[in-house]
Amino acid sequence: MDKDPNEQQQRDEYNDEMKDQKDDSSKFVNIKKFNFVMLLFFTVLATAGISIFALSFGDEKAVTVGVPERPEFTKLYDAYDSINSEYFMDIEDDALVNGAINGMLEALDDPYSDYMNQDEAAQFNENISSSFQGIGAEIQSLNEVITVVSPIKGSPAEKAGILPNDQILAVDSESIQGLSANEAVLLIRGEKGSEVTLTIQRPGMQETMEISITRDDIPIDTVYYEMDENNVGVIQLTSFSENTYEELTEAIQELEDQGMEAMVLDMRQNPGGLLPQAISIANLFVPEGETIVQIEEKDGEKQIIEAQAGDKIDIPTSVLIDEGSASASEIVAAALNETADIPLFGQTSFGKGTVQTAEEFSDQSNMKITTARWLTPEGNWIHDDGIKPTTEVSLPDYAFLPFLEVDVELEESMLSEQVKTAEEMLQAIGFDPGNIDGLFDEETRSAVEEYQEENELEVTGTINNDTANLLITSLREELEENDPQVEAAHQYLTEEAEINTEEESEEEKEDEDAA
Repeated sequence: MDKDPNEQQQRDEYNDEMKDQKDDSSKFVNIKKFNFVMLLFFTVLATAGISIFALSFGDEKAVTVGVPERPEFTKLYDAYDSINSEYFMDIEDDALVNGAINGMLEALDDPYSDYMNQDEAAQFNENISSSFQGIGAEIQSLNEVITVVSPIKGSPAEKAGILPNDQILAVDSESIQGLSANEAVLLIRGEKGSEVTLTIQRPGMQETMEISITRDDIPIDTVYYEMDENNVGVIQLTSFSENTYEELTEAIQELEDQGMEAMVLDMRQNPGGLLPQAISIANLFVPEGETIVQIEEKDGEKQIIEAQAGDKIDIPTSVLIDEGSASASEIVAAALNETADIPLFGQTSFGKGTVQTAEEFSDQSNMKITTARWLTPEGNWIHDDGIKPTTEVSLPDYAFLPFLEVDVELEESMLSEQVKTAEEMLQAIGFDPGNIDGLFDEETRSAVEEYQEENELEVTGTINNDTANLLITSLREELEENDPQVEAAHQYLTEEAEINTEEESEEEKEDEDAA
């Protein structure tokens, strides 16, 4: 059937029109897609720009990327920003941060928790290894007063007459009231041969004392020992540093080679030190499986540290403690007494029942905080109370005499506390100065002359620098030779542990000869 030409023409026109509309529609769609992509791109770009602006110029505290929000620090941040922007002088950021850490630690009201800058941290590390230069005294801050825990054996501080519980009020006439122990240490320490003057307030005395001390090398030798004529080894532990256990075992071996039959472990004026060293030393005496110490954490959970197998000291032993025995020395004393029934002689110990942990920062500064308390094997917390000795024995009064100022010459007709101190010293070492009244009279002069002649000094009858120094040395030697605390410990070993004395051996020998 033939198609109508007109109808075919109309259909072609219609198809051409529909094609044109389709092309237009395709163009429209392509244009819209492009606009959408561009709009999305500019939106992302604008958002990023706003974010960068906010980070660069907005409130820094409001932007926290990947760090949990800590609203408790808002006040601290506000203070930091205010000081930085408004304080009338420039101040280093480190000083503000360090001050904030110090403030937090001071808020603990704990004398054993403190912050140490790089210099202080370095000196802290020196205390437990090798040696350092200074006067040789362990100190701490009690009620914002720097107080001596104990002088180190043989140190300039000990030789100058510094005693436990002495309060240091000033260093070279500069008050140190309110300083931390670490801050005070930086002032007291110094180069070997230099001199420092401490203003001391001694408990029970109204007047303060000025004590000048020449600094020296302070070796950290922590073990001293000797054998007496009765084969009793006397071993003194002065602190617990990195090598104390090794030093002690070497000393015991040496004394055993010499025939040691009994031991006196002297921890008087031992301020403590490293806990692992104390545990290792206690392990030498505590029976295997018995508790050495209990460490109680913040949550109340207790870590029970028990004695391990190994070589044990099986000879009769006694222990000496006093008010200068603290921390690690108290841990050892309590462990030996409560688990091995080793008696304690002397006076009640210092009473430090907490454990500190040091955390080092990236800049080598250090934060030392109390992280636990320790309990004795029987569960006693001795903090502030100390450990009471099995047998209490006091030192003679002359052991606590004030320091005799060697730069002040004492002569006849003078009346002073220094003269009274000199009279008490003379009497203690066997020279009669007459009445102990502080008056340098004829009897005092006679006693001084007798002392000078006996010690080959120039006989002047006055107490000059040379005489004063020798008097101090003589008094120390008198105490070492006639130490009632050591004598009590010896008596226990000779009587209770059946150690024969030299005198008893001579008597037995005479009886045998007579038979």
